[in-house]
Amino acid sequence: MPIKIENLTHIYMKDTVFEHIALDDISLTIEDGEFIGLIGHTGSGKSTLIQHLNGLLKPTFGKIFLDDVDINSKEASLKTVRQKVGLVFQYPEHQLFEETVSKDIAFGPKNLGLDEKEIEKRVKTSLELVGLNYDEIKNSSPFDLSGGQKRRIAIAGVVAMKPKVLILDEPTAGLDPRGRDEILGHIKKLHIKEKMTVLLVSHSMEDIARLVDKIIVMNRGKIMLIDTPDKVFKEIKLLENVGLGVPQVSYLMRELKDRGFPIEDSISTEKAKEMLLKVFRGKKYA
Repeated sequence: MPIKIENLTHIYMKDTVFEHIALDDISLTIEDGEFIGLIGHTGSGKSTLIQHLNGLLKPTFGKIFLDDVDINSKEASLKTVRQKVGLVFQYPEHQLFEETVSKDIAFGPKNLGLDEKEIEKRVKTSLELVGLNYDEIKNSSPFDLSGGQKRRIAIAGVVAMKPKVLILDEPTAGLDPRGRDEILGHIKKLHIKEKMTVLLVSHSMEDIARLVDKIIVMNRGKIMLIDTPDKVFKEIKLLENVGLGVPQVSYLMRELKDRGFPIEDSISTEKAKEMLLKVFRGKKYA
């Protein structure tokens, strides 16, 4: 179920003195099963783009196709679109509202008209997919849990809808390092186990480099780069010029290379560690 975006433009407050072009003629295809990182400085258009992908915003110009159907056409059902494309906003725990964890996660499946047995199954499965024990937590109040647990419950509520595409806008914002690592680990497991297409918006270049297959770099409403992490993070000067950084290992490897060490151009985390270990042990890298 690829998502095809054709000539997407979004203009806020069009034809007023406050007119602002947030997206400027964007075209791209998100293939089934991809894990994509979306990066860009504040105001680059990232949030505006992801809100178009499940119909929360409508294009000023251009089209978005899901299953070869224009999601903004008369033939499309926004309910179906939002079932297929799940969107998790920043601080999603602020949207928790039910008295128990199980009721909160069940809210979406209930609105799909599913029977109680299927709803319970989805609640249990989605909790397990985000690393929480159904029997231990189902009757707990979500408001009595830790920040990381609340975040996982909010994600489970979207996962319970069984989306084919999962979009996450800064899912680790405000979490401590342990909570961040737990959330990202379970997102990666979701991607692998459920063969889910994942689009991750993040300001952490380390997380992006470690997790994703492809990176989309946005700048001033346009797509500046689309490529693998290895290739995108080679463009250190280009990224810095638009207010972005690269993983710390990239800077270290560049410095060592400038000093004459035999280091390849690569940002694969594991390979970089191997290369650096060999350098520091005084071995020639082969």
